[in-house]
Amino acid sequence: MNTASRPGLRERKKQRTRDALLRAALELFTTKGYEQTTVDEIAEAVDVSQRTFFRYFAGKEEAAFAVQDMTEAHFVQALRERPPHEAPLEALRRAVLEGWDTIGEAIEEVVPIELYMRAFQMIESTPVLLAAYLRRSADVEGELARLIAAREGLDVDTDPRPRVAVAAFGGVMRVTGRQWGAGEDFSVEAIRELTAAYLDHLGPALAEKWRPEG
Repeated sequence: MNTASRPGLRERKKQRTRDALLRAALELFTTKGYEQTTVDEIAEAVDVSQRTFFRYFAGKEEAAFAVQDMTEAHFVQALRERPPHEAPLEALRRAVLEGWDTIGEAIEEVVPIELYMRAFQMIESTPVLLAAYLRRSADVEGELARLIAAREGLDVDTDPRPRVAVAAFGGVMRVTGRQWGAGEDFSVEAIRELTAAYLDHLGPALAEKWRPEG
């Protein structure tokens, strides 16, 4: 027997267990309700112990945001890879749209894309999760501001522009999420299209007059 293969097999088994727990959690959260779902119910759905659940997740909140964390990490990496000649808001825009173009396959390896989109909507409509989402978003925006500052050769602590740009961008992302969640089309294509449309309005909304001359 090839003992060198054992760690790989163990890691794959652990990943399958984590993915199964995550799918079960999101299914229960989106059908029964986040606050009405217990850790015991999630573990029972996968036929494992509560202790096993806590090996993979610190709690329900971590499970609720696990795929969201993955998509945000994907977006941050896409931003890191944008060409340095792009202006900050253009780099952010292209990174997020590229992220929606390429994240689907990665999500499908963990949970069905339809389940992820339902979970995204569930976060928007669950007050305790929405509060957590806003808190976590502030952390991501801090990371993005530092990344933009590094791209532009600026000190994020003395030059306000990176934080201002990221705050405006983050505000558009939150509005987009709410509008998408209030609609009827919960596909990746729909949120990507809405994201592009709202980001296209960011510059004109900030820099141009809205009232027609007359």
